[in-house]
Amino acid sequence: MPLFYLRRLTGTHRTEIANRHLARYLAFVAGAANAGGFLAVRQYTSHMSGIVSAMADNLAAGDLEPVFTGLAAVFSFLMGAFLTTLLIRWARSRSLESEYALPLVLEALLLVLFGFTGRVFAGGRVLGTVMLLCLTMGLQNAIITKLSNAVIRTTHLTGMVTDIGIALGRLAFRAVAQHESSPPPELTTLQLHLSLIAMFFVGGVTGATGFKYAGFFFTLPLAVVLLVLAAMPVIDDLRRPVVTQQAKS
Repeated sequence: MPLFYLRRLTGTHRTEIANRHLARYLAFVAGAANAGGFLAVRQYTSHMSGIVSAMADNLAAGDLEPVFTGLAAVFSFLMGAFLTTLLIRWARSRSLESEYALPLVLEALLLVLFGFTGRVFAGGRVLGTVMLLCLTMGLQNAIITKLSNAVIRTTHLTGMVTDIGIALGRLAFRAVAQHESSPPPELTTLQLHLSLIAMFFVGGVTGATGFKYAGFFFTLPLAVVLLVLAAMPVIDDLRRPVVTQQAKS
């Protein structure tokens, strides 16, 4: 049963339940990486709006170095989404089961890289750490965006909080207007986004605590989580040529 669950979680054949479960796991990882990364470099790396706003403030103040750092961060996030799309398209063109799992494997490898090289980057070369983490977050955000048709995000909460407000407004209108619906579809939206925010928060607490006691190596358990999530579709693809060869013999 667990293997079947993992196969459906990141495999090619998507279901609404699988999308929601995967989104919760990824929200936890994003919260942990974002909080731990902040303690490492004193900058959040999962949402671009704050970075762009800081760039504007620094440009107005005439401080150009943070502006270039912000540009590098935004570019790295963009490249993460770019790489995810390439991996998914490449796997899809070859009818692989791991089209969504491959970006997760790459994200896990980047977190391992951060865990082992973070100290080197942090010694006055924060830009490398920021770019690495932004690349990782861009990868992850593009994964859940593509498989959910842009309905779900996991690396930033602004859209989710907005959707919660919209859903609450609709529920309030239904209650006042006495429009009956059983169950109201807005309840599903509320449950999903509230759970994602909760998982992001729990991940943030976990990441901050992990960085406090384990330093940069706090990312290694996060990488293990991602590899477990991605394992079954990748294994299925690796076994496929063997199965085909056995069938011919």
